[in-house]
Amino acid sequence: MRTISLHHLARGAIGIACLSVLQAHAGATISMGDDRSVSVGFGMRASYASIENGAPDGSSHSNDFNLDSARIFLGAALTKNIKGMLNTEWDGEQIRVLDAAAMFSVSPELNVWAGRLLSPSDRANMAGPYYSLGGGYWAGVASRYGYNGGIFRGRDDGVVVWGNAMDGKLGYSFGAFEGHTFGIGSLTQSQARAAHVDAGDSLMYAGRLQLDLWDAEPGYYGTGNYLGDKDILAFGVAARTQKDGVLTAARSGDYLGYNVDFLLEKKLPGGAVGVEAAWYRYDTGNVVRSEQGDAWSTGLSWVFGQAIGVGKLQPFVRLQKFAADTGIDQRQDDVGVNYIISGYNAQVGAVYSRTRVTGQASNSKFVVALQAQY
Repeated sequence: MRTISLHHLARGAIGIACLSVLQAHAGATISMGDDRSVSVGFGMRASYASIENGAPDGSSHSNDFNLDSARIFLGAALTKNIKGMLNTEWDGEQIRVLDAAAMFSVSPELNVWAGRLLSPSDRANMAGPYYSLGGGYWAGVASRYGYNGGIFRGRDDGVVVWGNAMDGKLGYSFGAFEGHTFGIGSLTQSQARAAHVDAGDSLMYAGRLQLDLWDAEPGYYGTGNYLGDKDILAFGVAARTQKDGVLTAARSGDYLGYNVDFLLEKKLPGGAVGVEAAWYRYDTGNVVRSEQGDAWSTGLSWVFGQAIGVGKLQPFVRLQKFAADTGIDQRQDDVGVNYIISGYNAQVGAVYSRTRVTGQASNSKFVVALQAQY
């Protein structure tokens, strides 16, 4: 998510940061001369899901159509180096602010964004539901940064400094944010103050480093899979920490989360193979032990080079596990296929998932999803 072209808004990030991911997406742009412009884009994901034991009787499969996501992307350029974004998301009941940030670009090596945005984290969270293998809000088993942190969809209020060196092959980002939203059952800062929790008010610090050995991935946001368009060999490391970052009515604890991730994509005769993997450690200071533990994820995909009709097929498999320090493990295995019509702007996907939790019966679901961006 580079020279900023404001008609590339699907990732909710305009500018130098968006070039490698968003060039295929074009919204409406109104130029006002002197490098000034405004632009608008739209994205949506809708699905049909059949969930085992999901019917009201507790034993039959459910059958549900759902609007999983609906986003409006707004951007503006004041000068060549000063831009902004305002993106919204449907949360199932109302439209909420997703991103709202001022974006200052000094050079490809130095950018400053301030406002509400996604803080530095793992590749899966930075890619988000629209640009992940298989799509959707699957990143909640192993990748828990967006699942249990932030104001909404993993976003947080703060400031981040980021850039790309070595012709875009070395990326860095470091930021300071509000934090205080880690773990199911934990309190926000205002809730903790009302409950008279004995805790300070430190900022959350987050950072990410990424090295690309083959094709470069310039920008702040990334993507989970390039659908056969690039040769990628990337290694990333990310971390978040906050003193008294985990707040409960009983006590507070320091938060620390870190991970390493890997992505390989290679064009081969007949198509392109993709391999991804990540490992995580989450520490809540033993305050919310259900959100403290180790996790891992891995995925394998293949994009056929030969089109069938208007699109190409991409079968994939993905495995995830979160092992909480409580001894309760959560495991999810996915097998699916995407029909790629126009990159991430037009896709139809089908996935079968089986989830297993220690001490509970396994559960399965079948989902067919449509994604469109304009």
